[in-house]
Amino acid sequence: MRSMFTKAGAGLTAFVLFAAVAAAAAKPNYAGTWVLDASKSEGIGGPQGAPAAEETMTVTQDGDKITVVRKIKGQQGERVINDAYTADGKEGEFTMRMRGNETKGKRTAKWSADGGVLEVRDKASIDTPNGAMTMESTAKWTLSADGKTLTIEGTRTTQRGEMKSKRVYTKQ
Repeated sequence: MRSMFTKAGAGLTAFVLFAAVAAAAAKPNYAGTWVLDASKSEGIGGPQGAPAAEETMTVTQDGDKITVVRKIKGQQGERVINDAYTADGKEGEFTMRMRGNETKGKRTAKWSADGGVLEVRDKASIDTPNGAMTMESTAKWTLSADGKTLTIEGTRTTQRGEMKSKRVYTKQ
């Protein structure tokens, strides 16, 4: 009887270790150059639903460290936005530009429970002519099974309400 429990315990331990390794291996690699597909995206348009801009995003990834360079071409010309995430679940400081102003905020990035989605939460306050405005946002990065499509679903909440977006990128 004791032998049966020992074998069952060993089997359970092996299963748990296998599941942990599989979950760790399930983390997607977002590295590459991605082009926004405005026709599949939502909540990003300009007047009359026209795409607000062309966007190319270059992502480098080293484990939990993800660096992003976005090049956006729009009516105001071209701008470059640099960003970085560390998916360790710890809160850290980040810098953002909003309405022409630069401000610091707090960011937490982590992998979902199954390791398949990057979840990012930001919170910042920025001074405006009408006083301080608080902005909270969430973003969930999901990579398709074939690794060719990256979808970033976001929610941004300010005193003016909530805005949702879905950005769909195709790997180049």
